[in-house]
Amino acid sequence: MILRIEHLGIAVNSMENANALFEALLGKPHYKVEAVASEKVGTSFFKVGESKIELLEATDPESPIAKFISKKGEGIHHIAFEVDNIYSSMKEMKERGFQLLSDEPKRGADNKLICFLHPKSTNGVLVELCQEIRD
Repeated sequence: MILRIEHLGIAVNSMENANALFEALLGKPHYKVEAVASEKVGTSFFKVGESKIELLEATDPESPIAKFISKKGEGIHHIAFEVDNIYSSMKEMKERGFQLLSDEPKRGADNKLICFLHPKSTNGVLVELCQEIRD
């Protein structure tokens, strides 16, 4: 079950420039910077009320973020929804006809298990499902 909008992912060319811009826009600094080697991306997070902004910078020219920016430019990359159980949510989305980009959830940034839905099945919007990892 979808609980809330967890974050908006924004693809950027320069994390340094984007952090400065969002710090000025939001009036506060980012609270976390993290690399996700499996996705070849560096991330930076800002809190906005109960939601977050995740800045995404490619760490490899062949990463999905680098390809996104070369095709579409900087900007909104995805919307992430927090779910109560990623496994049941993935099964439910597949049953509803949405195309998953992976059969199993992956470890993402900010202590999350994640799975993306293909934009072809979501009106052109890359949707991320995410669940806090419970140790």
